[in-house]
Amino acid sequence: MSGSDNGVAESLDAGEATLVGVTGSPCRAWVSPSGDVTPWSDTHETVRWYVAAEDRWHDPASEPAVRQRRIDGTPVIETRVRVPEGDAVQRVWSVPDAGGLTIIEVENASVLPFAVAFAGSRLLTERPPADVPIQGIDLPDGAIVLPVAHTASVRVAIPHDPSRFSTWSLPTLAPAMAVVRGWETVVHRASRLVLPDAGLGEAVTAARSDLLLAGPVDADADVVGFLLDIAELGRLGDDAEAWMPEIVEPIASIARSDDPEVELALRACERLAVCAGDDRAAGDLARIRERRIRSGRAPESISAGQSSFSDLRRGESVGRFVAQVEQRIADEGRVLPLGIPRRWLGSNFEVHGVPTGPRSTVGFAVRWHGERPAVLWEQRGPTQLLTAPAVDPGWSSSAASGEALWAEPPQPKRIGVSIDLGDR
Repeated sequence: MSGSDNGVAESLDAGEATLVGVTGSPCRAWVSPSGDVTPWSDTHETVRWYVAAEDRWHDPASEPAVRQRRIDGTPVIETRVRVPEGDAVQRVWSVPDAGGLTIIEVENASVLPFAVAFAGSRLLTERPPADVPIQGIDLPDGAIVLPVAHTASVRVAIPHDPSRFSTWSLPTLAPAMAVVRGWETVVHRASRLVLPDAGLGEAVTAARSDLLLAGPVDADADVVGFLLDIAELGRLGDDAEAWMPEIVEPIASIARSDDPEVELALRACERLAVCAGDDRAAGDLARIRERRIRSGRAPESISAGQSSFSDLRRGESVGRFVAQVEQRIADEGRVLPLGIPRRWLGSNFEVHGVPTGPRSTVGFAVRWHGERPAVLWEQRGPTQLLTAPAVDPGWSSSAASGEALWAEPPQPKRIGVSIDLGDR
């Protein structure tokens, strides 16, 4: 069930490289901080790229002015290299076409033409490479050079199933931003966060994308993280029923633990059981939770004792990270249980599909009327009693939808938002 990586990936520093790929397919590749691309397949070598600008050849692996980002948090990776009068912009993403392709696109965002060279695995190309001697740099045998005019771009692709191609001509494919929008559609199946701190929402997108491509953490190393990862996969559209046998033994091993994170895992697994249509398992999990609360092993409020968004850290378990973000947005029926972060005051924001129970979610938007926040909410599934004790202690509602004007926040608290992505 796991989509964990193979030996090729182990040769790279996964803490620095970023995974791209296609869900439901073995099409995967690691992108290094300089834009080198290494497919999972043992039959492919790392593809490196170089830029011949007006001044010299630029090797991104050794250039100081290299910047890299995930576009909107998705597995579409953009790497920029400074060249005279602008940038060489590389983008890498994967598509399912023809057995799986990893696309490498280089755009000339400078005012002068340049050439780009690719070395490594044999590549599909949009047009024949330049038939000129390569001067000024030593490249491996088989390297190809493509000219790139001002504002133009070129594409090459790594075929993950080369047997599909009788020629090495690259077919017409979806552009990078279409792939970005596709990934956003997938990750928003679980919940969607539109927050004043865009980095937080992008961190959640990045985490969910990585989970879909790399699979859950090892259960032997992190039982709670494994359960939270599986539950998150179910929310993202993975086969919840197929995962149910995988949670039985891990749950039994932690059911009597005093670890407060166990409550997070049990809530998540109960939602997984509901998604799988397994009412018996959902009932069993609800009873385990009730016994833990009666025995004092679990707090009624998970957010109790938490201080702010600022103590979040993305570790190995994506499910844990996402659960910690969402519990600061809605802890069962307690909306914004830690209050509105200081940096969010005066800024509109909205969330959709945040769990409030095993069968229910809440979405709400905050809009400002002067110094007072107005909230518009909608519940799906069985309605919960919604409260906001850290924002407006006098407000509550069990309505499926509605709007209200909350009290003016007190003197701003030090509730900042700072995300440490940690390990990828």
